[in-house]
Amino acid sequence: MPEQRERHTRTATKSATKSATKSAAASKRSTSSRTKGPEEAARRACRGLSRLIGHEAEGVSAVRRAEEGWRVHVDVLEVPRIPDTTSLLATYEVELDGKGELTQYRRIRRYRRGASDD
Repeated sequence: MPEQRERHTRTATKSATKSATKSAAASKRSTSSRTKGPEEAARRACRGLSRLIGHEAEGVSAVRRAEEGWRVHVDVLEVPRIPDTTSLLATYEVELDGKGELTQYRRIRRYRRGASDD
């Protein structure tokens, strides 16, 4: 009889350990599928926008939290010219959902590289 109790205790302990490991892994997966911060949101916005419009991102000028994700302003070189100060750049507003997937974008500004914000 004591042998059966000991075997049952070992089985219950193994089962509880497996269950805890599975729930920790599930928790880790659900957390990792969400965009963790502004740096990751900026990287994802640049990559996604570049794939869609075919121009490489030059930089990010704004990142802010939106209701269910992120809103990122990505600066893109649209028309390279010589001299470089006459090249045309554009700023795109990119929206990401909570998982970091690009949901929409729009061009909000187009300007010469040498132009200042007045």
